[in-house]
This record gives sequence, C-alpha cells and structure tokens, in this order.
Amino acid sequence: MMQKKTTFGIIVGSRNFFPAHLCREGRDTMLQVIAEEGCCAVCLGDADTRYGSVETLDDALKAAELFKQHAPDLDGFIITLPNFGDERAAANSIRYSGLNLPVLVHAYPDRRGKMDQDNRRDSYCGKMSVCNNLHQYGVPFTLTRKHTVDPTAESFRQDLRSFAATCRVVRGLRRARIGALGARPAGFNTVRFSEKLLERSGIAVETLDLSEAFGRANSLADDDPIVAEKRTSIEAYARVAAVPHEALTRMAKFGVVIDRWMVQSRLDATAIQCWTSMEQYFGAFPCTLMSMMSNKLIPAACETDVVGAVGMYALALASGRPGALIDWNNNYEDEDDKGVIFHCSNLPAQLLTDIPVMTHNPGVAADFGLEQSFGILSGRVKADPFTFLRISTDDTGGRIQAYIGEGELTDDPLDTYGGYGVAHIERFQDLLQHICRNGFEHHVAITPARVAPAVHEALTSYLEWETYYHR
Repeated sequence: MMQKKTTFGIIVGSRNFFPAHLCREGRDTMLQVIAEEGCCAVCLGDADTRYGSVETLDDALKAAELFKQHAPDLDGFIITLPNFGDERAAANSIRYSGLNLPVLVHAYPDRRGKMDQDNRRDSYCGKMSVCNNLHQYGVPFTLTRKHTVDPTAESFRQDLRSFAATCRVVRGLRRARIGALGARPAGFNTVRFSEKLLERSGIAVETLDLSEAFGRANSLADDDPIVAEKRTSIEAYARVAAVPHEALTRMAKFGVVIDRWMVQSRLDATAIQCWTSMEQYFGAFPCTLMSMMSNKLIPAACETDVVGAVGMYALALASGRPGALIDWNNNYEDEDDKGVIFHCSNLPAQLLTDIPVMTHNPGVAADFGLEQSFGILSGRVKADPFTFLRISTDDTGGRIQAYIGEGELTDDPLDTYGGYGVAHIERFQDLLQHICRNGFEHHVAITPARVAPAVHEALTSYLEWETYYHR
C-alpha cells in the first residue's frame, strides 16, 4: 500500500461586509500549515476570485469546477473562515463539485485588540451558519476540537493530522478490494460475514479457492528464479535456522502465488484459510508470508477473516503503520484492566521486540507431523500505545457495526509461544461485556499508534457504520 500525500480542496469563506484582507492572510496561513504538515492543497487563486475566497454563487461554481478537475487527487475538503464567511457559497462549492468527501470546518479566532470594523472576523458566529447549511444540504462534516483556532496552533495541527487520517480511511475503504483465499474454516463460525453489506460500502471481495492456489504453487519448479527470490526474502525477514529446506521452498512457492494473485486482482488486503487445510494438504503454515505482507502495509488476516482484514486495512490507512489481527486471548493474572493478546502467529515484524523466529506449531505437529507444521512466527509485541478495532457485518440487522478504542501494550512478564503480549485498557471488563453482548468476534485488529478518533470519525460520520467508541 503506497501512501500518497493527502490532498485537500480548500474553500476560503468570505462575506462582503467583513474585511476581505483577512481572507488573503487566512488563506496563506492555512496553505502554509498544510504544506508544513506534508499535505497538498487545491485552492482558487487571486486571478479567480478576491484572494481566492468564495463569497457568491459564481465563486462557488468556480471552486466546484476546480475541484472537479482535481477530483482523482482530492481526499477531503477544508472550509476555512478568516471572517464570517458566506454560508451558502461554502456549501455550494461542495454541492456543485459532485464530490462525496470528508469536510473539515475551521474558523479563525478574533483577538480582543482587533475587534474594530477593519479587523473584526466574527468567524465564531459564521462557523455555526456554515455548519447549519451543510446540515441542511446533507453534507457530513468534521469539527476542530476548539470552535475557533489559529491554524499555526499545535491543537489545529493535531486536528489536521487526524482529519488527514480520516480522509485516508474513507478513501481507502470506499474503494477497497479484499482477497479471500480459501473457505471459512469449518470450526470458525465467528468469521462469517456478508459480502453484500461490504459491497454496499464500496468494499469488494475477490475469492480464490485454496485448491487452485495449491495447484499453481505445485506447478512451480523448486529452482524457478522467482521461487528462489521469494525464499531469499523469507530468509532475510525471519530467523529460519530450524526450518527444513523443503518447508521453506513450499512457503516460497505459495508466496509467489499470493503475490501474483494480489497484483492481478489489485487487492489491498487479504484473508487466508490457514487452519488446518494448508498444513495437512500443502505442508506449511502461511503465517510468515502473511506477516511479510502486513509489514509492508498490505494486511493479511488469518482464518479467512475478511472483515478482520478490513479492520487491519483501516488502521494501516490511518496510522501508516502495520495492522495486525490478534485474539483477545486470556486474562492476565487478576488484573481486570489487562489481558493477553495472542496469535500463533502472523504478526508483522514492526510490532515485535526482535527479529521474529520461524518455528512450528506444536498442536499441528502432534496431529500431522513436525514436517507439516513449520511457518509460524514467534515473538513478543513491543510496549507501545495502540489502537484496536473490530468491524463486523450484522447480517440479520442489515448493517455494519464496529467498536474501537485505545490502550497500551505493556512489558509485563509473560512466558508463552507464538506472537503474544499484554494489553492494558481502561475499563477493559466493560469492553469485554460489550463484545460478548453484541456478538462481536474474538479477533481484533490492532496498530501501534493512537488513531482511534480519526478512524471513529471515518466510520461514523462518513461510512455511517454504527461504532462504539470505548473511551
């Protein structure tokens, strides 16, 4: 997943009986801050309207036409009010662009010594009128935490970063393509989902039968250069000293098949039937391959958990860091606000304290033999702040629902195998009650960053998914 620069369409609001020079200063300051934050902007210029502001219907139509021309690049709109602003022109700029993008509404603060006719803004009041019109037009929008704020202030910069993350999530999910490699494991009713509900939100699911993938892999020669190249990348990614040559070669072949399928199908993320068909009939776990993909911001979920992959993708879009899929696995002693997170595992290397070690799964080894059970990664997650997210399709209710929140991954002592760690979450017992009472799955997506507000805003305001925010 390549992270392109987030690009905003800028609407500088103005009203004719307020000082216009504030629009020039306000526009230039906003554009400077956007550039400093690593984003891009599309805005009317002085040759188009007075200081590039929108005040009349003609101004709004000019802005709308400009936004249409840049539609493929735009991720969201920012309405900025250096003065009161014309409430209709701001809303019309969005309406006539025909673009359905997130909108951030910003207003400049007045200063006590500059409340005269030549410097008075009244953006405080104007922001309410703009929001009222957006509401009337049916345009969802996002607010800054402070009603009025200077764009150079750190709180606005934080708002801008969060809004940029919201835009990336909305843009990404509305056109996401998720691969489902293999059928749902028979013992996992929990990963059932509705393709139709996902499709309604713009998320397409592309399927591939596991037998077809095995056939493609088995048709590759052991000494095929592309197989050798994939094997080399596996050996560079994890410690593989204890893994038989044959198992590594099987993994490399399967990795080539996945890579080709994802490119040909233009997939953003995938979910793979890893338990236990692959081990029994192909002779390897795909966990390391999945870890490698997630580590490159191409999420890969296990147990064909397609909606889990969607959650991983949303978090990766927001944070620019890998998403992982873990189990809410176990209690941690008697500490109510802590729990053990675990998978056997395909956790991305960026989340782990050390280079992951490829090993075998003891349970599968007992059932099918040691030589069939290699490919899982062992390692502990780093102590970091993290965001957790679970998305689920409620088929009987005809809706998509989710929960989201933040916590801390700790360095509390723990001795186990696979990929594991200890999570601390305030009011964790309340969250667990919510999960159980509302039929959520035991899987949850995580990323080592605090992005819950941005993702929550994307899911609720723009995708209109019913989302519980565990604050």
